[in-house]
Parts: sequence; structure tokens; C-alpha cells
Amino acid sequence: MRIAVCEDEKAQQQWIRQLLLRWGKSKKEMLETVCFSSAEAFLFSWEEDKSYDLLILDIEMGEINGMELAKKIREEGSEVPILFVTGYEEYMAQGYEVSAIHYLVKPLLEERFFAVLERVKEVQRPKEKILFLGEEGMISFPISKIWYIEACGHQCVMVTEKKKQILRESISAVEKKLKGKKEFVRCHRSYLVNLGYVAAVLHQEVVLDNDERIPLSRRLGKEVYQAFIQNYR
Repeated sequence: MRIAVCEDEKAQQQWIRQLLLRWGKSKKEMLETVCFSSAEAFLFSWEEDKSYDLLILDIEMGEINGMELAKKIREEGSEVPILFVTGYEEYMAQGYEVSAIHYLVKPLLEERFFAVLERVKEVQRPKEKILFLGEEGMISFPISKIWYIEACGHQCVMVTEKKKQILRESISAVEKKLKGKKEFVRCHRSYLVNLGYVAAVLHQEVVLDNDERIPLSRRLGKEVYQAFIQNYR
């Protein structure tokens, strides 16, 4: 893992490095830590090298603080995980605006810091993909990114958080490809849904995390409800 630490206090910078070394040694994980004493120094380097697996940003810095730095990074389209460290809790709500992976208050505690690193490591694991026949040929897509699949005649529409994509396959063919993937269930003759994005299972519909609702057939209701419960156990 390659980690950037942007922290203007040398003592804090050294403490973070020390914690990273401890965690890396305990997990037999090779780490490269690059430290910056200001947001400006980081941005200068970022223009040339964006190959980081995690950014650890202090919020209270000089002319550009850590939150402003994170917004600049997100505006460029980067999805690199960001961990904020600060001495003040009032910044916590702003962390959601830039999709921060976590927010830790100084002084950093080893147990909590290590837990965040474990989450980052999990995010970095290669995502399982599956092959589909798309409109222009075969495409490979991460299973975990699929919200649901809807039948549309002899084809399907694959729905993700950001887009919809036509698949030149029947929903039965797609269901066979997803066989054994417990997160996917048939909730209606025209729908396959990823339980990881389900917020609620009601009498006649399934509610997704984005409040979108898809139909739930009476025949499959009990099976979907049990799968939903089991998925969270």
C-alpha cells in the first residue's frame, strides 16, 4: 500500500508514520509512506503522481486546509480513500461531502487507526468480475457494483449507482451466471436484486438505499425476506 500523510505538525507526522509501520509489520504488509507538511506541497506532488491507496489529511493546516484539499481532489474525479485526522469534532459532518472513509480525532489511538487501515485494505482487494454480452461486445463488470438487473424483452438492463447498461442476454441467462452469488436474489420475474443495496423488504416492493423501489412478487416474498435477513447475519 502507498500512503500519503499531509500533516503540518512534525510530531503528529512522526506518530502517524510510527503507527503505519506497526500496522504494516503486524499484517506483513509492505507500506510506502510519503509525508507532506502542507496542502500546497501535496498538490504540487499530486500533479505528477496520483498513485496512492490512502490519503491521511490533517484538517487544520495553512492557507489550504485538509477539507479544501479533499474537495480539490474529488473535483478532479479521484476516488482515493481519504482519512481525516483533526483535533476538532465539528468538522465531522463535512467529511461526508467528500466521501471520507473515516474521521479520527487526535490524539490518534492505535486500535481505531488500525481498524480504518483494515477497511482500506478491504477496499483495495481485487473485485470479483463477471462477463456479460453488452451492446458492443463482451464486457467485464464488478459484481459488487450491480444494484439490480431488469428484464426488457429478450434483453436486460443492468443498473448501477451511476448508469444503466443494456445487456444482450435474457434475465434467465444472467441469473445462471450469478448462481452461487448469495447477494443476488430473484424478487420478481423481471428483476434480480443485489441484497447489499436493499434498505427494506415490504409486502409488494423492495426499497433500495437510494429510495428507488422495485416490485416484489407475492410468490417470492418469503424467500427474498429470509435472504435479506440472512445477508445481514
